[in-house]
Amino acid sequence: MKTSNPDDLTSPGNTLADADQLPASAGDLVLRVLRVGLHVGFAALLGVGLVRMMVSEESLGRRLLAIILTGLLAALYLVGTIAEKRHFGGRAPSTVQWAKWWLGGVVVLWLLLMYLNADYSWLAFPLFFLHLHILGPRHSLIAVTLLTAVVIGAGAFHSGSLSAPQVIGPVVGAIFAVVMGMAYRALYTEGVNQRRALIELRATRAALAEEQHRAGTLSERTRLAREIHDTLAQGFSSIVLVSRSASAALAAGDTAAAAERLETIGATAAENLAEARDFVRDLTGEETGAQGLAGRLRRLCASTERTAEAAGQGFEVVFKQDGPAAALPSPVSAALWRAAQCGLANVASHARASHAVLSLGYLPDAVTLDVFDDGRGMDLDELPREPRADGTGFGLAGLRERLALLDGTLDIESAPGEGTVLAVRIPWNGTERENHA
Repeated sequence: MKTSNPDDLTSPGNTLADADQLPASAGDLVLRVLRVGLHVGFAALLGVGLVRMMVSEESLGRRLLAIILTGLLAALYLVGTIAEKRHFGGRAPSTVQWAKWWLGGVVVLWLLLMYLNADYSWLAFPLFFLHLHILGPRHSLIAVTLLTAVVIGAGAFHSGSLSAPQVIGPVVGAIFAVVMGMAYRALYTEGVNQRRALIELRATRAALAEEQHRAGTLSERTRLAREIHDTLAQGFSSIVLVSRSASAALAAGDTAAAAERLETIGATAAENLAEARDFVRDLTGEETGAQGLAGRLRRLCASTERTAEAAGQGFEVVFKQDGPAAALPSPVSAALWRAAQCGLANVASHARASHAVLSLGYLPDAVTLDVFDDGRGMDLDELPREPRADGTGFGLAGLRERLALLDGTLDIESAPGEGTVLAVRIPWNGTERENHA
């Protein structure tokens, strides 16, 4: 039987309500064995008392009364053990409300049997454990003392005398029961604490996993937004500008210029489609060869120059390389490529320049990329630190995030009327370098 003592917050009963929902631990087997042992011991000792009563010289009436009381006590105890099992299995409400009444009924029947025959005094030992567990430390010690006195008194009543063994035996049994009860209580409390710690650990792990999932989702959204801006958005922007120029050429009757603009739109759309496919397939798992990045940057310069000219905002774009080229890790190469796209797109959209230079440099401890234009420049204090509400202004912010993942830096130098320099630097200790013609 399980209950709680309102005056003792450390009793097992006060942790039972929470422990019922906790997962099983290795200590539960020990506790279950102790409970089963207590119930089996009670039944065995009750049977011993009944047998001793039947073979005694007591009258038939007293023996019949002992049989009836023994049956009632066995039935009442069995009801309690079944209720305890259902409670521990979660199929019944808490036994806290009536456990003390049940224990009181068991004690009353035991006292009546003790009056009939002193051999029922052996039941005092399991009763000690029941009181220690149900009543809590303070009240249970008083109850154990009273039960010990009852056993001693019953022995003296039935024998007509009081001897030292009649006193020492019950007292030693009571002391042993108290010690074992405390050990059981400590084991029970430790088991509950361990299971609670396991629950808290699992909850913490679940919360951490959920938080990591949220962070991963947010990071992936940021990455997707950055990739879309660097591929689809910039390509569509170029297509819109050139299509407007083509419409103006058609309106002016210049069909040759319009055809040229349409050809440019087709080329830009094809390049944009290729970028989108690379993004979807995530084809950045291999290193970029020494010739690969430089070739792509040259084609980007030519494409930017061609698109700007078709849009009526023509300017010259020159590619330069400093230092011997080397095969770069794919994240570094991708970051430089996106930086070049972002820088030249900003030149085409905002600079109103006549000349731009894209410079790729290989240093002993880093790789750099600079985009220079001789356009109208800008006030750096007016640069957006975060994307605007309309979705613009994401390029530089996304580029900074991309570079930060590689411990890279982005510096911008500009002033109104003096052009702009966008400088990217990524630390890299390349050991294998190739001579680049």
